[in-house]
Amino acid sequence: MAEQLKREIGTGLLTAYGVGIMVGAGIYVLTGAAAGQAGMWAPVAFLIAALVAVPTALSFSELSARIPEAAGDSAYVEIGLNQHWLAVLVGFINVVAGTIAAAAVLRGGVGYLISFVDIPFAWAVVGLGIALTAIAIIGVVESLAFASLLTLIEVTGLMLVIWAGFNAAPVEAYALPLPAPEWNGITTAVLFAVFAFIGFDDVVNMAEETRQPGRTMPRAILLALAITAVLYALVSLAAVRAVPREVLGASERPLALVWEAGMHSNPAFLAAIAVAAALNGVLAQIVMASRVLFGLGRRTPWLEMFYHAHPRFGTPVLGSAMIGGVVIVAALALPVATLAEVTTLALLIVFSIVNAALIGVKRTQPEAEFSVSVIWPWLGILLCLGVFVASIARNLI
Repeated sequence: MAEQLKREIGTGLLTAYGVGIMVGAGIYVLTGAAAGQAGMWAPVAFLIAALVAVPTALSFSELSARIPEAAGDSAYVEIGLNQHWLAVLVGFINVVAGTIAAAAVLRGGVGYLISFVDIPFAWAVVGLGIALTAIAIIGVVESLAFASLLTLIEVTGLMLVIWAGFNAAPVEAYALPLPAPEWNGITTAVLFAVFAFIGFDDVVNMAEETRQPGRTMPRAILLALAITAVLYALVSLAAVRAVPREVLGASERPLALVWEAGMHSNPAFLAAIAVAAALNGVLAQIVMASRVLFGLGRRTPWLEMFYHAHPRFGTPVLGSAMIGGVVIVAALALPVATLAEVTTLALLIVFSIVNAALIGVKRTQPEAEFSVSVIWPWLGILLCLGVFVASIARNLI
């Protein structure tokens, strides 16, 4: 008999976990890229992207309340579509995507770290990787509490950047009436801004460790999405107010430019915040991927070894250790940037399948503690496939 995961998580920790995943290190680059494409309309692009994510977020909310299992997407596909092979495939896509994302973020975080701490790159990767894996193993409350602290550091840093942006002298283009919207640029900005909100799906993998999942899961998912949307919109608004769009679009450190414009001082502290964001992202992905393996082991005999939780820690130790080890090796050895883009596109297909699973569940079990109209999963499928096709087309042109 497998030891079960411990139900210890409330809405606050779970929401902070979701915000930490979605904000992550991406905001430090995406803000400039969106501004370069959409100019003064960049905040609108982020809000539109958040709205694109809403139907799928509602589907995940209902499914996580109906089927509070660690496997998340895989369990939904197994139950809603009755296709075991597809459920396992979806699970592995999530594990691979999370592992590659963690490796990419770990590389980026260490890059920031060695800019102000004299330590060899490889040592930093291995040391941080082992430390984060250990935290993931020790306990879920400890893991999410540490992640929440990192999220608080991230959000505080972003609030300081917002304050600096509104403290700066506005650029010439920042004036009423706003320039006519450039729809090609706004559309392009929306396409990659959608990826800024991928992460709400990881929250569902914590369902077996959440108190009252029927109420807590939907609240945490939707709150995290709303908070992240507001943060991205405010940061991008502060950025386009303080720095010309051409400069933002060409920079790999757009938020540092905003700080310099508003405060006329060295933004070295942003490097430390970027490290915190990276650590948060790596920890969140290790926690998520190990829970997916735990859930897959429930229904898949050849993965049964992962369906065990430590009797004291209440965490899936084998899955956590394995994922942590692969993240370290990948961060040291692999060209993860290209792989990360491919797996992100694969997640859009996964989202489409999960939306279809909710439609299947609703046909057999119409009543639920948390329920949304069947219109939402259908809309989620259309939007996910639309963004997938548009992203492929953009890369081919």
